[in-house]
Amino acid sequence: MSSIAKTLVVVPIHNEAQNIARVIQEIKAKASDCDILVVNDASTDDGPRISKEMGIPMLDLPINLGIGGAVQTGFMVARSRDYEIVVQVDGDGQHDPSFIPDLIAPIEAGQADISIGSRRLYSNNPSPSVTRLVGMRFFSWMTSALTSATISDCSSVFRALNRRAFTLFSNHYPTDFPDAEALIAAHRAGLKICEIPAKFRERDHGKSSLRPGRLLYYPFKESFSILMMLTTKRGVTR
Repeated sequence: MSSIAKTLVVVPIHNEAQNIARVIQEIKAKASDCDILVVNDASTDDGPRISKEMGIPMLDLPINLGIGGAVQTGFMVARSRDYEIVVQVDGDGQHDPSFIPDLIAPIEAGQADISIGSRRLYSNNPSPSVTRLVGMRFFSWMTSALTSATISDCSSVFRALNRRAFTLFSNHYPTDFPDAEALIAAHRAGLKICEIPAKFRERDHGKSSLRPGRLLYYPFKESFSILMMLTTKRGVTR
């Protein structure tokens, strides 16, 4: 892995063998100046082998840590290799890598510490289920209220972060649902957040980790985590 390029695209995977080749190919085509790191979150399929055969650096986690733990691992690598920007791209193919330059632009311009790709600001995205839409709107409203910013899609983890932001999260990052909670933590640490319109796609293969049972668990866990965070002392980044 080169440590000269300033941007690292972190792609966490857990059993994404049917999607990862397309994701890597699109990142290479649409963000050729970026380095790529695949974080294998204890997959049991051929996803890791496919990534290695495509010449992509990969870290193998010995146990399944979940999306938060996998992404935090990528942040730690970016910090140790002196990258300036990290971009999060899911390994399921739902994030369109052609929007990576748009995500990076506010970071490079110094307008934000975290740039979020919002599906709600892009007109032709597929509609989520009613249950998921209600949850997205509720937590986006809560996040907006607690950060004094307008956040339309707090559940999007298609994000770009500057060094201040990913250094903060390399030390602590929500392990289960790293969306609203992470943004509120960033605001409390004095970081600036913005959104850009971004295209999202339906998953072609595999199943989302947010199955019906987890969709019911999500609002309770997220609300409790946010409440607990609000009772703690604010962090400060340098």
